[in-house]
Amino acid sequence: MTKTQQTKSRASGRVTLAAVAQLAGVATMTASRAITQPDLVSETLRTRVEQAVAELGYVPNRAARALASAESKVIAVLVPSLSNAVFTEVLAGIQDALDADNYQILIGNTRYSDAEEEKLLGIYLQSNPDGILLSGLNHSPRVQQMLTSSRVPIVSMMDMSTDPAQLSVGFSQVQAGQAMTRYLIDKGHRRIGFIGAQLDERTLKRADGYRQAMREAGLADPRLELMVPDPSTIALGAELVERMLAQAPDCDAVFCCNDDLAHGAIYQCQRLGIAVPGQLAICGFNDLPASAWINPSVTTVATPRYQIGFEAATLLRAVIKGETPAATQIDLGFTLMARESA
Repeated sequence: MTKTQQTKSRASGRVTLAAVAQLAGVATMTASRAITQPDLVSETLRTRVEQAVAELGYVPNRAARALASAESKVIAVLVPSLSNAVFTEVLAGIQDALDADNYQILIGNTRYSDAEEEKLLGIYLQSNPDGILLSGLNHSPRVQQMLTSSRVPIVSMMDMSTDPAQLSVGFSQVQAGQAMTRYLIDKGHRRIGFIGAQLDERTLKRADGYRQAMREAGLADPRLELMVPDPSTIALGAELVERMLAQAPDCDAVFCCNDDLAHGAIYQCQRLGIAVPGQLAICGFNDLPASAWINPSVTTVATPRYQIGFEAATLLRAVIKGETPAATQIDLGFTLMARESA
């Protein structure tokens, strides 16, 4: 048997902590402390252990450490998209909040699919995460069952729960939808259309806010709604604004459920010779960076994505540490950005 083979566990083929300790000439407990709590050992010992780790290619067994300490130092994060700038900014906030405590983040892309969310959560729970960050409040019965059974601390992001037992950080999607619709009404528009895509829970709540505002003003008309399950893209926005004008030719404003659709709608109006906002006002949601710079600039709702990720992760850290949070729901609000398009 070679020296390399002797350093590996018979069962797994992994380099063992005992092998690192033997090569460094220290006790196994000392080697463990040098790796996990380096400030508690001398610089000389720490250097010897680090050299042994590098020479052997040792990778700490996080699962075994979690069993021993009841901590995994892992946080599971489930978001519906990794290409959407909305969620990349949320993830940036999470990362910054967790870096100080050396948490590792397991990021799962649910692709707006209940089945994918169930699969990812089942896999991640096997890693015994210390906490979970979820997008949205509504999940399938199977996911709810797994979350309840796991007894792992959970914080929901992007919306506000009315249940004080449910930790949530975000803003009211319904109120944001109402605010944008009322803005258009106050500007004098009466035939305000709503264009929605993807039809995830956040889009549906924005649509609810739109409907409430339209009913309050006596302007509700189902012909002014156009909702499709397709993934949201700029190209889809161009297609949907033309369909909206075909089914409601007297439409004088369009509230798009996100900025991608709004950008596409504006580009298509330019192709069709429809003046924005002179003939048709167009607004979006989320305030993506390009929205301030396209011509005309997009009236939209700015959402605090980075802050949502940061505050959600900070709240989760506090709960994991056994602290009682000052608030179980953190409403970060939204800002209506009035620009040139509406």
